[in-house]
Amino acid sequence: MNIENIDPTTFNWDNINTEKANGELGYAIIKTQEFDIIKIRQVEYSKNYLADHWCDKGHILFVTSGQLIIEHRNNTEVTLNSGSAYVVGDNTMAHKAKSVNGALVLIID
Repeated sequence: MNIENIDPTTFNWDNINTEKANGELGYAIIKTQEFDIIKIRQVEYSKNYLADHWCDKGHILFVTSGQLIIEHRNNTEVTLNSGSAYVVGDNTMAHKAKSVNGALVLIID
């Protein structure tokens, strides 16, 4: 990831518009800030959330509260509790998110 051509910037998540995305189960409330080629998202996953697709994109993910489970296409899982991070590169391991009790997550890609 190259972070270039971005002037110092601040923003408050409370002032960012939300988008609701339905999963296979549950939903996610997403707030997005984009800077050139960098996307920063705050995602709040509902209880009993399961993504409706596999993702091959690379991410840096930090769980700020709750618990998120990352399922991999090879049938392995990673459980992330509050304070945990997950990093995956582009096209390295297809993955999707699920949450039993909900989670608030910061994602950079």
